[in-house]
Amino acid sequence: MNEEALTFECNGEHLIAILHAGAPAAQRGVVIVVGGPQYRVGSHRQFVQLARELAAAGLPVLRFDYRGMGDAEGNHPGFEHIAPDIAAAIDLLQARVPGVRETVLWGLCDAASAAMLYAHDDARVTGLVLANPWVRTESSEAQAYLRHYYGERLRSRDFWRKVFGGGLHPIASLRSLLAHLRSATARGMHATEANAPFPVRMLDGLERFRGRVLVLLSGNDLTAAEFRDQAAASPRWQRVLGTDRVTRRELPGATHTFSSAAWRRQAARWTAEWLASW
Repeated sequence: MNEEALTFECNGEHLIAILHAGAPAAQRGVVIVVGGPQYRVGSHRQFVQLARELAAAGLPVLRFDYRGMGDAEGNHPGFEHIAPDIAAAIDLLQARVPGVRETVLWGLCDAASAAMLYAHDDARVTGLVLANPWVRTESSEAQAYLRHYYGERLRSRDFWRKVFGGGLHPIASLRSLLAHLRSATARGMHATEANAPFPVRMLDGLERFRGRVLVLLSGNDLTAAEFRDQAAASPRWQRVLGTDRVTRRELPGATHTFSSAAWRRQAARWTAEWLASW
């Protein structure tokens, strides 16, 4: 197992990376962009396992801490502002593995969103793996709660046992429901481009990106549910996700961070198969 710890610079700050070497003659590599608040290992060691599996298939993989995260220096700039960190990581991968000409970005949550903001501006990026992308606004979060959380509660036997058994606090529950209704209706019940500036910029980046895309969505995750709702409400999202260059995989029951070994293996397997298909 050929793994190397490295340091590199971004805007004068020192960042930490682990390079998984892969095949010496590899022309395509993977950069794992970490979503916050995490670091290069990932929840449940997901990024370590993913990198090792891809490297065993011959792909060099770099996982790193961007500014303000993990062991990296500096202040966290927010996921919308890590383009310099991603560019520096790609520079490092290509410097250490000179044969690499194509880079695939793999991101979970807001790292997937950051990848969509970045990729169209860097010709070295030819592929994106987007796991449970972050599209959350106050309005979209409220809508997701109404559609998924409260809908599931009303269909739950445990909920009705509490109602009739006195285990539910009706005033507190009603206040919570009304708060989500106010947030959802403050700008309309449907997520639209006009009321979600960040998701629009993310969508614009994905439309402008000409490479291949793999979308991984967990079945038991509010973030993934919000992404599905955003896509269903927007013809633009539907058009870009419906193109031949986009592959979509759903993992029923999986949590946001793929917390079981079986879910992590499946996500890694789908990634490896997708990378081998083009």
